Parts: sequence; structure tokens; C-alpha cells
Amino acid sequence: MTGRRLDAPLLMRLGAVLLAMVVAYTGCAALMPGGNGAVRTSATGAGPGVTEDSVKVVFIGTDLTKTASLTGFTNADVGKPKEQVEALAKYINANGGIAGRKLDAVYREYEASNDSPAAETTLCSQITQDDEAFAVVLTGQLQSNARPCYAQRQTLMLDATLIANDKSTFSSLSPYLWTATFPEYDAFTTSFLTVLKKQKFFDGRTKAGLVAADTPANKAVYEKIVEPGLPGVDVTVSWIDTTSLGTLNSGLTQAAVNFRGKKIDRVFFLGGARIAPFFMTSAAANSYTAKYGISTFDSPSFMVSNPGTIPPAALKGMVGVGFAPGYDVPDSELTFPDTEAEKNCQKIYSESGITFQARENARVAFTYCDAALLLQSAAEDLGPDLNAAAWAAAAQDAEFATAAGLGAYAGGYAAGTAYRVLKFDDECGCFTYDGPVTSLGQ
Repeated sequence: MTGRRLDAPLLMRLGAVLLAMVVAYTGCAALMPGGNGAVRTSATGAGPGVTEDSVKVVFIGTDLTKTASLTGFTNADVGKPKEQVEALAKYINANGGIAGRKLDAVYREYEASNDSPAAETTLCSQITQDDEAFAVVLTGQLQSNARPCYAQRQTLMLDATLIANDKSTFSSLSPYLWTATFPEYDAFTTSFLTVLKKQKFFDGRTKAGLVAADTPANKAVYEKIVEPGLPGVDVTVSWIDTTSLGTLNSGLTQAAVNFRGKKIDRVFFLGGARIAPFFMTSAAANSYTAKYGISTFDSPSFMVSNPGTIPPAALKGMVGVGFAPGYDVPDSELTFPDTEAEKNCQKIYSESGITFQARENARVAFTYCDAALLLQSAAEDLGPDLNAAAWAAAAQDAEFATAAGLGAYAGGYAAGTAYRVLKFDDECGCFTYDGPVTSLGQ
């Protein structure tokens, strides 16, 4: 990198954008309900939003239009989510419904730039009290109070947000929290560290830098997996406090200055929230760069699509783990559609006249599809006892394959069960996959 520094107003603008998009994204494991951290419900009888002939499910769409217009960021067009939800309901209802009931699908749009604990509480109240939903499909609800709110109100969550939910989070919010697309965070972290070591990311180094949001989930996997998994490497951790613009900017700047002073040239990230690309911008402003270890959580396609924000030189040599192709690689590197699950979801939408130019444009629609199909599959034999606890027990034996993620669901709370090695390729100027699909946790 050159010594060119970004002007202070630009850094402030970037920091403000990061806050608008991801401040509490990284704190979602912090507040859990219940005296022992667990939430339970009866396995008999009908749950909220369930009648003899219908099941109400709310699909949330997170609108980033205002954020993009304010920042100039490039985000791939994801189409018309409301029409996508209608297409899914049409398909589900023509193919048995949900436990023999009609899927009553409601679409609610949420303005990302207004995200706050109060706004999340309002949204939760609308969905659980006004809509009286049996289930909600989350797409960008980032505040720490969001998921506990739905669990406390006995509303099933199918989380389609690219967010780090670890074992303790799923357990604490059981039986309500699930993801039909993304991985469980402990298994992801194990594979992430394994890949970095196999790719010789730390070879010849006795020190490395780690940038992570200051959250219980990140600290738990660091203590359990990262720290004991890197013997002989002194890891300098920068825990980033994202609660305010001041703490965010000072944390990212201090991390870059600290790493530069210690002559650390290997940096990796935990927890996502796009902290990685924004750290790279702060690093460039402080005449620092390194070789970076990244993952799908760090939004690789966003980095490539915004060269005015993320210094292109920072992409060179990047390596890590990818588990959701629509967020990782272009179609030139992986044919679209590829898996049978992708082909199935594409067909469901095409039957309603909905098409996608590329996989990246389908990334939200396919997570909706994943959620709807997992909900249907697990509910198939429930009959009158359609409630969260009964559904959760049935889900452990459900036959389901994720379209937006990788791997075959095998019980547990997360359907994303596999990954591929992710690398930045200078020739195509894009991220590519290397090697076979591998089970997470290995």
C-alpha cells in the first residue's frame, strides 16, 4: 500500500454507514431470556398464528436503498421480495401446505437505516401481536433484543440473516431459533482455523492480529477454539466496541496502529458484520496493510463490488472459508444453478415468472425459499399439534437441503453444514472456490 491517507470526513462517513448497517449485528448473543438461559414451550396444541386451516408466517425484507443512496455503495439487486414471498406461498399451498394448512404468508419491509433496539421491539410487537405469526423469517434484524423478543413470545424464527449464532445462542433460544441456510458458529470457527492453517496463512509467523466485534459469541469461540488452536502464534486481539461511532472508529484505527507497530502482517476476522472491509479502509488511512483471512461472514462480494471503499490491494492473497455462494463467488466461477436445491428454488420462482440474472441477485430469494421449504418439511406429519416445540422435534429428522448455503441438513439448528476454501484470484479480480465441499467442523 502507499502512504495515501483518506480524509477525516470520509472516514467519519464510512464509520456512520457501518453503524447504520451492523452496529448490533455483532451483539445478538448477549441478551437471552429465562433464568437458566433456555426458553421452552408445550409440545401439544396449536401455536400462535395456527388455525385449523391456515398458518401465518411473516417474511421480513430489509430495505438497504436509503443506506446505498447515502453512501454510494453498490449492492446487487435482489428483485422484489414481496413477489418472491407470494410465489413461495403459491408453491407451498399447491403442494400440501404447512401440516395440511394453507400458508398465510405476510411480507413486512424494514428500513435498515432506522435500525435500533426500539425499532426492533416495535417490529417484534407488530409480528407477534398484530400479525400473530407462528413463524418469522429474519433477514437483517441486528439488534441484541430482536431474537430474544420473538422467543419470549413463542414465535418460531427462521433466521436468514448472515449472522454469527453459536451453540449457546441456539440453545438459549431453543426451540425457537433456526437457520435454514447458514452454519452454526462453533463449527464454522473450527473449519475457518483449519483452513487458514492448511493454507499456510500463519507459516513463518509467531504473531498475528485478530479483529472481532466485542460479543459473547466471538469471545466464546476465541477462548474455546482459536486460542488453543494456534500454539506458537501470539494473537493480538482487537475487540471492537460497535456501540457508537466514536468507539467504532477509534477501535478500528487503534487496531490498525497497534498491528502496524507490532509489525503484524497476518490479520483475520471473527463475527462478520462487514467489520473486515471497513477495517481495511481504516488500515489504508493509517498506512497499514496485511494479508487477510476472511469468510462469507465478511461479505466477499461486497468487497469486490466497492473498490472505492475497499482498497483493491487489500484483496490480494485473501484466503478463508466460503459457505454461501451467492455472497462469495460470481457465476463464472460456479455455474448457476448448481445444486438440486438451487434448481428447485429457481423452478419455484420461474413458475411465477420470477427470474434472476445471477446467483447474487437470488441470494435473498433463495434464503426465503430455504426457510419456507424447511418449515414445510418439518411440519409435514404434525397434524393438530403444530407449535414450536413439536416442529423443533420433527425438524431433527426433516429431509432438507439448503439452496443458498452449502451442505446437507443433518439435524441441529443450522442447515448450512459445509464449506469450500475461498480465495481471491488476481486474474479474474474475484473470489473463487478451491477444493471440494467439506463438512463444517473439520
